[in-house]
This record gives sequence, structure tokens and C-alpha cells, in this order.
Amino acid sequence: MCSVQGATAAAETDRRDPDHHTSAGPATRPVAESGRNGGRGTGPTRHVSLERARASLPGLVLSAAAAAVAVVAARLLGGISPLLIAILLGAVVANVRTMPTVFEPGVTVASRRLLRIGVALLGLQLLLPNVLALGWGTLAVVAAVVGLGIAGSMVLGRWLGIGWTQRLLIACSFSICGAAAAAAVDGVVNARKRELVTTVALVVVFGTVMIPALPAAAAALGLDSTQAGMWAGAAIHEVAQVVAAGGALDAGSSAAAVGGGALAIAVTVKLARVALLAPVVAWIGVASRRRTAAPTQTKRPPLVPLFLIGFLACVAVRATGVLGPAWLDAARVTQTALLTAAMFALGTGGRLSVLRGVGWRPFALAAGSTIIVVAIALTGVLLVG
Repeated sequence: MCSVQGATAAAETDRRDPDHHTSAGPATRPVAESGRNGGRGTGPTRHVSLERARASLPGLVLSAAAAAVAVVAARLLGGISPLLIAILLGAVVANVRTMPTVFEPGVTVASRRLLRIGVALLGLQLLLPNVLALGWGTLAVVAAVVGLGIAGSMVLGRWLGIGWTQRLLIACSFSICGAAAAAAVDGVVNARKRELVTTVALVVVFGTVMIPALPAAAAALGLDSTQAGMWAGAAIHEVAQVVAAGGALDAGSSAAAVGGGALAIAVTVKLARVALLAPVVAWIGVASRRRTAAPTQTKRPPLVPLFLIGFLACVAVRATGVLGPAWLDAARVTQTALLTAAMFALGTGGRLSVLRGVGWRPFALAAGSTIIVVAIALTGVLLVG
């Protein structure tokens, strides 16, 4: 849900581009060909699906190869999460040279679908009593991070002289769930293409910096595994970045062997933030319509993301105790492989060229939003934990 490639792809299409609706991409073929087949469209639809699968194969192979390299490197280095290595590898690949277009479809699939499947499988590593043991206070922390994070970022952005749509994109993406939040908010406020691309790039840069920084800060502050996981889930922008930080926390702690450790807790808290995306975007849509008399076509996000349902289903399956240690170990290996591949794909979205020429104000707001969210989250964790 919270992948950079998907949001970047959405950003590459300007809604005000008159050629947007006349493109002859694969997505337009089923409609045209369906009409020539009496409305059935079964053959053409299957043909397009095969074309998309073939187009995705090179990028998926690249992501899988990068994941294998990251896993091997993590074992050789010791104590470093393969997820962090993968995202750094993706950033290096993206900035050393332009990635050939043949890899883009598969990389997009890896950054979205593989990430969501991997996050859903994390539910199998989470014991329900551990979730309940977090208490109602954790939900209050999540609500404070989202509500106060957005409000504080909007005030800071106005003080910096940044336009309403740009500061709204940054405020929501940094307070809720990164690029996915930016894309969802863009769907109701119709921001400019440059504003969305800038926001996504800032999410990658600042969120990636937090992956090693937050575990180091948690260790310096003497936080235990539960507190560190809560802080990561409440403070870091992207779901994928939360996963990487949680993996780094578990890599240096024996708590990972018990109920998923900091990683599982971090994802649980982060998914609570993700669940607030729909009501926040609905409220923004109402506010946006009040700001302009011209109606806009909007695509509302689902009330509950599908991968969140999958995560909860996996938690329920783990609670039944029907899966033995062998199945849980296999799920853990699969989950790590999927998330590492997704992390590489996410890293390829951090292109420095996107950040050139945008000025210092969006950077200042992104830094300020990060500090606001981190501070609110840490305060809440210390009060609740």
C-alpha cells in the first residue's frame, strides 16, 4: 500500500495533460477489443494479462536477484538487516545510472504487491496476546501521531510559505503511511505532478535515513524491544521502512524469537496508522470541495486496505495454533524474501534528480514533519510504555 514506485508512477501522469486519456497502453486494449467481441472480452483480457505478466518478469527477476545479494551480504556482515541493505542497494542502482524501462513494470509490482503479501505474512509471526498487551494507550498514541502530526506540519508549512496542496501532501504522507497517503490525498485535491513527485522523493529520503537512525536512538535511550517497536511503527513514514527498521531492531535483539519481537509490534502499530488513511482522506475531500467550486473526479481509497485484512487473518490463524514450527519457519523465510525484494524496489524510487530544483522549503517542511512525528511518537511511547 505504501510503495514508492506505485505512487511515482501515478505522479508521472499529469491529470491536466490532454494526452492522458488518449494513450494506447495495455490498459486501454481490453475496452476496445471487448466491444469487437460482443462485450465478452475474455480472450483479449487474458492476452493483456499475459502481456503484463511478461512485462513484469524482468523487474521481478532483478528484484529477486537483489534480494538474494542483500540476504547473503547480511549474513556475511552480521547484525545488519537484509531489508536495509536491499533498500540502499536500490537507491544506488537508481542513482548510478538510469534504470532501463524494461525493468520498471516488475519493480513496480515488487514494491506494491510483494510488499503487501510480505506484510500480511508478518501476521503469522505475531501472537495475539502480544497485541492485546499493548493496551488502549497505543491507539491513543497512533491517533495523536496522525492528528497532531498533520496539524503541526500544516502550520509549519504555512509559516514556510508553502502552498496548501504541497504541504498537505507532505503532512499526510509523513504522518500516516508515506507515498500511499500522498497518492490517496492527491486523488482528492488534484495536486500538481511536481508536488506529488517531490513528496514521494522526500518520503524515501527521510524515511530511509530513519531506518538506521531510529534503532540507534532507541538503543541510546535504553528502550526495550516493545517500546522500540512501538516507536518505529508510530514514527517512520512507509510501511516498508517500518519493516526495515523493525528488522534492524530484531537483528540486534534476542526478542525476535518471541512473537515476532520489535518487528511485529512495529508493523501492528504502523497498520493502525494505515487504517486511519481512509477517514483522513474522506475529511480532506470534503475540505477540498469547500475550497473550490469546481467538482473533481475522485477515487476514494478502500475503507480497510486488503493487505491489512490479510495481516489480521494471519494473526487469527497463528492464534489458533494449527501451524507448527516448520510452517512458521517457512512463512518467516518467505516473508523475509518478499520484503527484501520489495525493499530493493522501494529504494529505486529515491532518485536524486527528482529533488533538484525544488528549493529548500519542501526539504525544511519534510525535516520539520519528521521531527514532529518522531517527537509525538516518542512522547507517547514513554507515557504508555
